[in-house]
Amino acid sequence: MIALLDINNAYVSMERVFRPSLNGLPVVVLSNNDGCAVARSDEAKALGVKMGQPFFEFRHLVDNAGLVALSANFALYGDMSDRFMSLAAGLGPEQEIYSIDETFISLDGVPGELVARARTVRSRVLQWLSLPCCVGIGPTKTLAKLANHISKSAERKPGSYPAEHAQVCHLGCLSPDDLHELLVGTPVGEVWGVGRRIEEQLRAAGIVTAGQLAQLDPVTARTRWSVVLERTVRELQGVRCIDLDEASAPRQQIACTRSFGAPVRDLRLLVEAVTSFATRAAEKLRHQDSHAAQVLVFLRTSPFRRKDAQYSRSIVMPLRRPCADTAAIVASAVAGVHAIYRPGFNLAKAGVMLLDLQPAAERQLELGLQDCEPARDRVELMKALDAINGRWGRGTMLVGQAKANDATAGGWQMRQERRTPAYTTEWASMPSVRC
Repeated sequence: MIALLDINNAYVSMERVFRPSLNGLPVVVLSNNDGCAVARSDEAKALGVKMGQPFFEFRHLVDNAGLVALSANFALYGDMSDRFMSLAAGLGPEQEIYSIDETFISLDGVPGELVARARTVRSRVLQWLSLPCCVGIGPTKTLAKLANHISKSAERKPGSYPAEHAQVCHLGCLSPDDLHELLVGTPVGEVWGVGRRIEEQLRAAGIVTAGQLAQLDPVTARTRWSVVLERTVRELQGVRCIDLDEASAPRQQIACTRSFGAPVRDLRLLVEAVTSFATRAAEKLRHQDSHAAQVLVFLRTSPFRRKDAQYSRSIVMPLRRPCADTAAIVASAVAGVHAIYRPGFNLAKAGVMLLDLQPAAERQLELGLQDCEPARDRVELMKALDAINGRWGRGTMLVGQAKANDATAGGWQMRQERRTPAYTTEWASMPSVRC
């Protein structure tokens, strides 16, 4: 069996841990630059706020309906996610962290009553972290994902599914008739792996429920649609086709991009921003123990500011040799900025992408460079840099032409006017308890 644990309305729930006054209120967490909704409480959903909806379209609800809109606080969410994952790991011997708020747990060989065990872990997460979560259990990952959807819906929308499936749903212990009844009551679009386009095609073919999809011939699914849908059908039929991935594969590209809080026209501010992005990308590169051979830099104006002159340009800068050295990556990125920058444009976004990644152990020195000792010194320097920033906080040590991402820096930072404190990752933001 496989379990899927998922935090309910994750970002909103994490904000409510430290601000209990938000409980029961409609709350929305906004994306970078306070652009659109990326998380909504059930109360906000009831007001009609859609996922991904631009903030300006529902800003009136702040005054008219008491909606609370918060800027994304990713430092808080990442730390709370780590705590959640460590508790969820107690459910079974193997874990795959699927996203910041979801994790698959293998239950193969786990003794005892699985539903009771899942409820115990869920209660522990709620008691220790104040995070509500639901658990779905099934013989395959697709069925576990579907069980999680059922457990959430049974709790949030009484009557949509039998009440006994609320919070924890175990599809693997149901009779074939009971399982079929649940699948028939589930729209086909709720099945993991069925995107909007495939859903439309399935509906046009008369397949509107998960139960009908489960009865589809796998060969027909592959022939008419794709091998991916065939795999989904087999998983719905209880045949495990998607293995648990305990260690995620190294990324083939690493990017750090940001929309600016205000239009940027000055080259100095642009260099400062790109230096910050390149520094962060290099940190991610070292974290997965890889080297990059090329650095892509791009600049662009906003297509939504139609009165502004439009400009978009990118350039790929090869590194002298594959490396994860912040200084080398920043130097290439800044050279790229100077090559593609044109004055007179209101730039709205920039980014750095590291390309042609390879494992650090496979790096080969080029003939004639004679840099074995300096290269080792640079590796040790980068380790020291990461250790200091890890101990005292990101941005403690920076490349000289970058500035700390605070109110004293230039005007390129994102708008985050509604962000709550980093309660768990900064000493100054730690809440105090008064007895």
